[in-house]
Amino acid sequence: MRMQTLDAFQVIADPSRRQMLMLLSKNNMTINSLAENFEMSRPAVSKHVKVLYGAGFITIKNIGRERYCTLQQDGFDEIQDFIDYFDKFWAGKLQKLQMILDAKARSN
Repeated sequence: MRMQTLDAFQVIADPSRRQMLMLLSKNNMTINSLAENFEMSRPAVSKHVKVLYGAGFITIKNIGRERYCTLQQDGFDEIQDFIDYFDKFWAGKLQKLQMILDAKARSN
């Protein structure tokens, strides 16, 4: 069971974590290979990885002495649900606007 202390938006608010997600979208990577892409210490990268893992954005699999990070859908679900809500909200507003415009066009 993972402990989640940040919501998905807090997790992706950090530019380094967003960059890590982008890198992992191309390939699974070890924590060391992730760290090579950042000008921060290995322990700092590990802390970011722990946050991503805790929020369900990645899984970590031990293979030999290496720990491989892989993207996972769970963390993205909260963000997608939020976006879907507002997609429906705006679609509804646009539909109401279209009905008003259609009614106005018919009355002219």
